[in-house]
Amino acid sequence: MTIRLFAHPFSSYCWKVLIALYENATPFDYRVLGPDRPENGAELARLWPPAKFPLLVDGDRPVMESSTIIEYLQLRHPGPTRLIPDDPVEALEVRMLDRVFDNHVMTPMQRVVNDAIRPPERRDPVEVEQAQAALDTSYGWLDARMTTRDWAAGDFSLADCAAAPSLFYADWVRPIGDRFPALRRYRARLLARPSVARCVEEARPFRAFFPPGAPDRD
Repeated sequence: MTIRLFAHPFSSYCWKVLIALYENATPFDYRVLGPDRPENGAELARLWPPAKFPLLVDGDRPVMESSTIIEYLQLRHPGPTRLIPDDPVEALEVRMLDRVFDNHVMTPMQRVVNDAIRPPERRDPVEVEQAQAALDTSYGWLDARMTTRDWAAGDFSLADCAAAPSLFYADWVRPIGDRFPALRRYRARLLARPSVARCVEEARPFRAFFPPGAPDRD
């Protein structure tokens, strides 16, 4: 039975799982979420009441949370690209960096986006400044790390699946620019990878909905 993925092509955490699926050409039934497909949203809420996405369904087994979904895919639907190394110490580094990108890049980026969604009278410039400062701190740490690397931890991995959407959108709200050249080059390598480039193109029709405004690039 073909696995099902409930996701939206503009969602950063959905990208993370889609990259893993595209890397291994894993067959799946893409249940796109949106107002024009209410049946998919209803089915998502039935299977997972918080209705958070992405959600993977394999037979009668729902799998929640993007990192867990990618781990599950490697266990149950492996392909030629192994996104979590077999060596436990190397795997630990990959999982650590996955959390760094989710918690220290994606999260402050989302704080800026959330502020832009609020009515003007409820916006908080201090919140935005703090989030941008947190991004600068993460950028600096990652830039030093990526000076001698092509990918986040050895070969392309779960960590890079997390890095691609987080750096894609974070650069829109806090440009990486010339301050962090190694990180800027890493972002460019990610966007050139076919699995990531496919996500970028699939998300392109939705750019007008990016709350702070999408730049005319990428």
